[in-house]
Amino acid sequence: MTPSYLSVFLAFARNSLIRDMTFRGNFFLDCVSSLSWLLMNLGFYMLVFFHVRSIGVATGWGKDEFYIFLATTWIINSIVQAFLMPNAQEFSELIRTGGLDFTLLKPMDTQFLISFRKVDWASLSNLLMGIIILVYGVSRLQARVEPAWEWHPGMIALYLVFILCGICLFYSLIICLAATSIWLGRNQSLYDFWFYITNFSRYPMEIYQTGWGLPLWYIFTFVFPILVIVNVPARIVAQPLAPRQGWEWGLAAFAFVATIACLGISRWIFQRALRSYSSASS
Repeated sequence: MTPSYLSVFLAFARNSLIRDMTFRGNFFLDCVSSLSWLLMNLGFYMLVFFHVRSIGVATGWGKDEFYIFLATTWIINSIVQAFLMPNAQEFSELIRTGGLDFTLLKPMDTQFLISFRKVDWASLSNLLMGIIILVYGVSRLQARVEPAWEWHPGMIALYLVFILCGICLFYSLIICLAATSIWLGRNQSLYDFWFYITNFSRYPMEIYQTGWGLPLWYIFTFVFPILVIVNVPARIVAQPLAPRQGWEWGLAAFAFVATIACLGISRWIFQRALRSYSSASS
């Protein structure tokens, strides 16, 4: 009987945790290193808000709102770095060493096996930090905004849905970049692409909507939907009492449609790349 995809994923996750716990010192150093990087980023933004009241004039992204935006960025990135990036990074090695041949023989979907073989548990320390900053930002808003507001089930559901959309959008991009290893032979610059592209998602999209940033806003919103990954879920929580304009609801709907479209396109590119693969034994 073929095992279910969930049981296989849980087995992958368990094996990764056992492997990480074999070298506990290295695991904890990775956690400390990741958290140190986040704390340095947090310190930088605290310094910025010591001099300014908001990111951009009349954008609504004040200190507390931006902390929610920053926490949303960390939550999405930590999940992607824990579950997706380690596997995409090793895809070229599977091709070079012939490991992809064995994967293709397994009675399960190849893309699934490629995508979730390993879990980098240390990266989930960033997820914990993101949740802490998110709760802090929300509590600050509750104390500041009158009348006080609370998270309601609809807000929580929308936030989680668009967090998932953001993860899926990043996954679509990552699996497309990883698939190029079949055509290029060996792609070791995946993390470089990841760093450059995620830079655009780390800031509110309002800063791109004027002057020379306007072309970037169009490109990374409607051609490569990077800006919607964090902006849409963060806006739901960070600006709960702001009047919702038509373009905001349209942007949320676009993010949902773009997620489905990008997953389909990435699936097609991956399958097309597999058809071009020549076995290492041939």
